[in-house]
Amino acid sequence: MSRVGVFAWAIVMVLASSVVQAKDLAITAFAGDWRGNALSENSASVNFPITSRDIDVEITPDAIGNFTITWRTLLRQKGNPANPKEVLKETTLIFAKTDNPKVWRESAGGDVYNGDPIAWAQIKGQTLTVYVMAISETGDYDMQVYKRTLTGLNMQLDFTAIRDGMVRRTAKGQLTLFSR
Repeated sequence: MSRVGVFAWAIVMVLASSVVQAKDLAITAFAGDWRGNALSENSASVNFPITSRDIDVEITPDAIGNFTITWRTLLRQKGNPANPKEVLKETTLIFAKTDNPKVWRESAGGDVYNGDPIAWAQIKGQTLTVYVMAISETGDYDMQVYKRTLTGLNMQLDFTAIRDGMVRRTAKGQLTLFSR
């Protein structure tokens, strides 16, 4: 086989392996207690434009394909920038399967028109994305998008907070599997 033929064969094999890797993972692939940190950029804060966050994410699938996700974030974005006040926020959402095997809806499901958030999740490739949206009293919307991508032994976090179409905060970080 000529060098061109070997090169072409190698390219086909690389492309074929990337197609195999593009398959959507099952929710069980994300199971476990993940811990790490992230840097947050806030376009609305003069005193805290960039902050560090400690993050803990626990994902627990059940036997029928539903899952619970709890995330804890230790924020450092208020008070004195030289010695910021630490605030721990925790959120737990329970997701139920839908007719689409890669999309889940939050099982609590409040009234979005009365200020309750609506949430759903999806898996595309190696990324579990959780969307949380709420309508404010003035009719604007707030949306938070949490993308958690498995990268070998780690999980990459890519967070975006949007208010009425404008990005107001982002956070990017790396988490490591602490326990399954």
